[in-house]
Amino acid sequence: MQIDDVTSYERSIAKYLRQDRLPHIWCAGCGIGPVLNCFLRAIDRAELNPDLVSVVSGIGCSGRVAGYVKLDSFHTTHGRAIPFATGLKLANPQLKTVVFSGDGDLVAIGGNHLIHAARRNIDMTVICINNFNYGMTGGQVGPTAPLDVRTATTPYGNFEAPFNLPWLLHASGASYIARWTVLHLHQLESTIVEALRRPGFSFIEVISPCPAVYGRMNKEPEGLDSLRNYIKRSVIKHGAGPRETAIDHKGPIVVGKFLDIDQPTLQDHLIGVAAKAKKPVKK
Repeated sequence: MQIDDVTSYERSIAKYLRQDRLPHIWCAGCGIGPVLNCFLRAIDRAELNPDLVSVVSGIGCSGRVAGYVKLDSFHTTHGRAIPFATGLKLANPQLKTVVFSGDGDLVAIGGNHLIHAARRNIDMTVICINNFNYGMTGGQVGPTAPLDVRTATTPYGNFEAPFNLPWLLHASGASYIARWTVLHLHQLESTIVEALRRPGFSFIEVISPCPAVYGRMNKEPEGLDSLRNYIKRSVIKHGAGPRETAIDHKGPIVVGKFLDIDQPTLQDHLIGVAAKAKKPVKK
């Protein structure tokens, strides 16, 4: 598909895609494509200058996003997307830095970077596509996988307690926290717009199907199976307390905007330190 072949409605997305890299490699029913669609539309709605938008991704299925967008994009090493993005933001504060990656990359090997970026309130937006497993490498159990679910490495059910990501990020100091599923595309797009426009560390969790491995092992072999599951289980609850947002195997999936507060960013603190350094020392 070339840009000349699409409608004006689709052109707002196509102009941000590397046409020579298409078709993409994501599996049928995967939720990463729809999330990318929301993000690209959000760039226009947020009225951002695309020359000042940088996309950073790590390793995994979600990590391929950086390779498909016609923006300044960086496909980094496993777990290191956030420190790379931090360096970009500190070097050029004008950039709108977006990290696009999965639950394994961000929360397992990259977990230390995630909590410290939130603690510092670095001005960036993190979009975490959570499919509860390492989909690219065979479907091993991920750090957010609910108890009792089956994966390639937990064939009799997961027995490790999962991270509750909104609670983790709330405790770490993030300014903005939201969660949606790929069923809630209109809400997700609006949330990304809001996150892109506000200063501080924004974290958006997107619950996404992985029918090829996780879904197949948990009675959701088609992407539509997961969407039907989201219809039954999703509960919109804006402002929900972080303890209320835990996800188990069969219980409700609480979605919505959970936190939106104003607080000084890392850059604000650095500007303050620099201003103090220029003042004469009192004798």
